[in-house]
Amino acid sequence: MDVKLDPSRDDLPLLANTGHILVKHYVLDLDVDFKSQIIEGSIVLFFEPGNRFKKQSSSIEETCQSESNEACKFRMPEPCHNPVTHTSTFSSKMGYDGFSVCGKGVKDTSGKDGNHDNWEQASGISSSKYCCDTGNHGSEDFLLVLDCCDLSVLKVEEVDVAAVPGIEKFARSPTLTVVSEELRNQIIRELVTLPADRWREQLDYYARCSQAPGCGELLFDTDTWSLQIRKTGTQAATDFPHAIRIRYRTKPQGRSVTWTSDQSGRPCVYTMGSPINNRALFPCQEPPVAMSTWQATVRAAASFVVLMSGENSAKPTQLHEGCSSWHYYVTMPMPASTFTIAVGSWAEMKPETCLSNDLATERSLSSSEADFRYVGVCGHMEYPCRFQNASATTQEIIPHRVFAPVCLKGACQETLLRLIPPCLSAAHSVLGTHPFSRLDVLIVPANFPSLGMASPHIIFLSQSTLTGMSHLCGTRLCHEIAHAWFGLAIGARDWTEEWLSEGFATHLEDVFWARAQQLAPREAQEQQELRACLRWRRLQDEVRNSPEEMQVLRPNKEETGCVSDSGSSVIKHGLNPEKAFMQVHYLKGYFLLRFLAKRLGDDTYFSFLRKFVHTFHGQLILSQDFLQMLLENIPEEKRLELSVENIFRDWLESSGIPQPLQRERGAAAACGLARRVSAEVAKWIRVNRRPRKRKRRETEEVFEKLLPDQLVWLLECLLEQKTLKPRTLQSLERTYHLPEQDAEVRHRWCELVVKHRYTKAYKDVERFLQEDQQNVIRHN
Repeated sequence: MDVKLDPSRDDLPLLANTGHILVKHYVLDLDVDFKSQIIEGSIVLFFEPGNRFKKQSSSIEETCQSESNEACKFRMPEPCHNPVTHTSTFSSKMGYDGFSVCGKGVKDTSGKDGNHDNWEQASGISSSKYCCDTGNHGSEDFLLVLDCCDLSVLKVEEVDVAAVPGIEKFARSPTLTVVSEELRNQIIRELVTLPADRWREQLDYYARCSQAPGCGELLFDTDTWSLQIRKTGTQAATDFPHAIRIRYRTKPQGRSVTWTSDQSGRPCVYTMGSPINNRALFPCQEPPVAMSTWQATVRAAASFVVLMSGENSAKPTQLHEGCSSWHYYVTMPMPASTFTIAVGSWAEMKPETCLSNDLATERSLSSSEADFRYVGVCGHMEYPCRFQNASATTQEIIPHRVFAPVCLKGACQETLLRLIPPCLSAAHSVLGTHPFSRLDVLIVPANFPSLGMASPHIIFLSQSTLTGMSHLCGTRLCHEIAHAWFGLAIGARDWTEEWLSEGFATHLEDVFWARAQQLAPREAQEQQELRACLRWRRLQDEVRNSPEEMQVLRPNKEETGCVSDSGSSVIKHGLNPEKAFMQVHYLKGYFLLRFLAKRLGDDTYFSFLRKFVHTFHGQLILSQDFLQMLLENIPEEKRLELSVENIFRDWLESSGIPQPLQRERGAAAACGLARRVSAEVAKWIRVNRRPRKRKRRETEEVFEKLLPDQLVWLLECLLEQKTLKPRTLQSLERTYHLPEQDAEVRHRWCELVVKHRYTKAYKDVERFLQEDQQNVIRHN
């Protein structure tokens, strides 16, 4: 796979040479400038080198790439050592010094394309575009390749960690008395491998090392997708500096961040999460196997709130008048793509009245008072794991906060604030221990391109979820909460297998939401069947209107998870603009899991799912890891020719609608809620056919009250009608109060208005386009 990549193709390149060297920790030190729409500063990367990832075999059984078994230790669980101390906020301050000024006063010598390098200037070396195989080639220097895009890199230097007071205790070899490259690298090797119960000390020394002076600039070059760094005379990854500092600045048009205004008209910025994740926010290793921890200090004007994917509920520290600093950290290693930041004039939304017992529960189970105990074993690399925390395992509702522009306070209090506790509790009742110790929920600006996005410790929600009744907000919140387990605590080792995240979250959102509403089993089943009918309609539409090659959930087939010797790869269709509009990995993944749950029975399936979560949390998986373990838990009489190979063939590696799903939907009888919709559609068709002057004997139609999902289906069915008269549309609007419904219902209503040129409701379309842009993106 060491091929030169064409940036005009739809595949997304992952060029970081993770096969030779891995980032273990990032320390970011950033300034946010809204006037220039630039984030500027430095990032220090701490490495653990070594040829850790083998050339992948085509056999699906050989799924583990890591020689050290740290990145994906599936079948050999080992004890997870955890601190006995409580996990209160990390308090080491990172103040201003020569290295936290973040490039202030540094001359930007960028070229016309914004990319600066000192490589050709210093040594006359010209880099090869998309050089993937960057290991030790005889006398050539070792080349560090980081994923990087839309950044102006100003300077790269080695960090003199040996200059940090007290760091000498990490120099284990008595023969290393003179400060040298070998000594500095040995210090970092000891630091990155500290046991989990010394996580506070480790974070403290990471912070101190990040502020140590530089000890020599490194040669670097940038191209469209990467930052390439080398040190003259260093021929192997093991000899390359284990701690480097990169000074850089983002660009206003960078694709990883969005500069915009919130609903109150005040400036804000947030990370997008796709399609190129964080490489336009900071140079990093974006392949999922590069699991790392991070800490960040972010400075902004005092009127702004900085939210981030961090374990601590950070509070601002005033540096000087008009400027505040925020510090966050994580101790659970995760892919760099999960890092999230949002800076704006957010206000914390608190319930007007709160139940004392809920607060007592959260306070008593706070991670700051956690009693860590060894309960069982974990198969992931060592970190302070909540699954090993006896208190955390029983914590149904984790501490949470809600942030939004002040103008949305009423909507948050009416809808969102009261939904979070029951949704968190429902998720715990299904899957057990919450993987993360706390949760922030942020209502993002109207131009956010989806209904929600989950990152460690923080969820972005669209303002569209706040309108109408609680249904859309509740289901979307449940979807994003589900990602804490599937997508974050358990990640896909190959980004093309999105169904492992989105399929699970889509399936679980129905289960969580039914429990959050405390529905009776029959009522819960009816609602879930109705949603299955809606998703079946959407999948059929998706298959009819999308390219066949993009309907495949496992496009790389037996090559899934394979990377080059260096660790580089490409993500198929990762840059195709059509992909953002598609939901095939949500829908086909959902129907596959629903099919398997029916085969096992819900009790058996969800019991297995809890076992799977306990086995694989903190790790990266491929489809076969889930399917093999599932089939091992199915009694022989229930398998009925089910096998990993058959599921690959029927569900994951073919376009179109899977044959087992076609047979199931063909034999399925419509649920009661769906039959009621069909009856209501027939009534509206009769109303539409009547002449304006009705006969005296004709009686008025009596319409039933419908659930939001029923309303969506009703409007979709009416959209199939060739013509609807203005008086029919007016009656529809009045009967169901359509302008006050949730965004999913209003989207279909707007389509009806536009299709039939119902000018009286154009104001509803205008409002929808202004306030609910993500629904336009999702359904177009």
